[in-house]
Parts: sequence; structure tokens; C-alpha cells
Amino acid sequence: AFLIVLVAYALALLAGMATASALHAQPLWQRAAAADVVATVVIFVFSLLCDCSSIYDPYWSAAPLPIVLWLALAPGSTEVPLGRRVLVVALVGAWGVRLTVNWVRGWSGFSQEDWRYVNLRQSTGRAYWLVSLLGLHLMPTVTVFLGMLPLFPALGHAAPLSPAVAPAPFGALDVLAALVTAAAVLIEAVADEQLRAFRREHPQSGPICERGLWGRCRHPNYLGEISLWWGVFLFGLAARPPASNDASGLLPTAVLALGALWITLLFKLITIPMIDRRSLARRPRYREHMRRLPALLPLGPRPPRA
Repeated sequence: AFLIVLVAYALALLAGMATASALHAQPLWQRAAAADVVATVVIFVFSLLCDCSSIYDPYWSAAPLPIVLWLALAPGSTEVPLGRRVLVVALVGAWGVRLTVNWVRGWSGFSQEDWRYVNLRQSTGRAYWLVSLLGLHLMPTVTVFLGMLPLFPALGHAAPLSPAVAPAPFGALDVLAALVTAAAVLIEAVADEQLRAFRREHPQSGPICERGLWGRCRHPNYLGEISLWWGVFLFGLAARPPASNDASGLLPTAVLALGALWITLLFKLITIPMIDRRSLARRPRYREHMRRLPALLPLGPRPPRA
């Protein structure tokens, strides 16, 4: 199964590169977007052939890796301050590699599919693969691409609605962006390891992990993921020259923040409520757990109700 997945992602990368090359006359962001969609379709075909939509799951963290390297090496990136360029590539790379490896460690083969996909199969019937293409493959691809929009100005390239301009020098906002992004990678990594250790000790589904970060909020892994995209946003903001505060600048702030905002709402309004509902049905103590701990912000355990 892993060999097939490796072949699928290699072919997706080659298809994406061929697409970007064929569109050489188009702006870089359009070439990247088209390559991203074509690569997603390749992964979807393998998901369909192997009857397992979870083949797509690592795409969320794997796809940004070649894109950020491409942006960092493309003409125009040499104008970017070296410190910003190194930090962006290193931090996004560390996040992508770690999260992809985390998926590899937890996936056991085609017989293992995300429980949400299983529920969709049951509720959509024959329409499942259309739902899988649009909702489980293309929608996350678009989501992550929106989150990556700040990488274009951060690495010296034009993005939607804006021309390329000389990036701002390295400054305090770059330092803040690096701190937020590095903290996000660390939070997500620690949370995943704490949960993995807990599950090894408690293979049954009833117990609730309340150790470490999981004793401060219910979903620290998602807190790390959301924070990562706000860190990327800050890098894009740091690259804006002072004169680009209006619509004619590098990127309007609202557009820069679009991906991070959408990812925050996606986790807050869809993913977290869905997981909480499932846990309420499977874990007798989970309702009290929800009363004591916030969903995301680690404000500390709440005292039990009298």
C-alpha cells in the first residue's frame, strides 16, 4: 500500500511539474494553482482505483513542500532578504515533513480509512466518489492553496490581485512570524506525540487523553495547525513594503489573511464540532471534559461544576 501511495505522489508531482511547465507564460501563482489541481486529480484517480480516499490525506502537508521550494528558487526570490527566505522554507518544510511522517506512522494500509469518509460512503451511496472528488480532494487542496498565498509575496512573487514589488527588508514582523510558526510546529508535534503515547497505553476507545497539552485544551493539535497558517500570513505581511498599504500594493491584507481565516473557521465550525459529537457518543466522560477544557485556547482546565 505504501509503495502504491509513493508511486501516486511521484506521478502527481511529475504531472504538476509538467502542467507548470506548459503554462510557462502565465503568472507564477496561476501555474502553481493549476499544477496543484492537476496533482490532486492524479491522487484522486489512485484513491478511486484503490477504493480508499485516505490516500489523499498526506496531500495536505506534502503538497506545500515542492511549492515552497519552487517559489524559493524561482527568479525573483533572490531579492528577498536571505533570513526571511531561509526561515520560510525551513519552517514550512519542518511542518510539512513532520506532519506527513506523522500520517505515515499512523496509516496501516487501504483497509484503514478516516471514519468521516466511512460515514460519507454510507450517507451518499453511489454519489460518494463525486463527493470525494469535490469535498475530500479538491476542497482541501483549494484550502491549503489559499493558506499558501502569503508565501508568494514572502518569497518575492506576485500573487492574485497584485503585481510583484520589491519586498520589505527583514524586520521585527519576520521575527514574530518565525516565533509563531515555530511554536505552531512544536505545539502540533508535541500534541501528536502525547496522543500517540496515550493511545499505546489505552488502546480501548473509552479513556480521554488529558496529559500534557491535552490537559490544557481539547484539541491542541488543531491549535498548532491553525497557528501555523497565521504564522505564514505574518511572513506574507512582513514582506509588504511600507507603501503597499492600499489596494495597489503587494497584496491587500484581507487577501493575505483569507487562507488562515478560512482554515480557522473550517476547524472551529466543522472539524472540531464533528469530532466532539463523535467523542460524546463514544466516551461517557466527554461531556464533563468539554465543560472543563476549552476547544482550542489553552486557558487551563476549568473546575468541575458543583
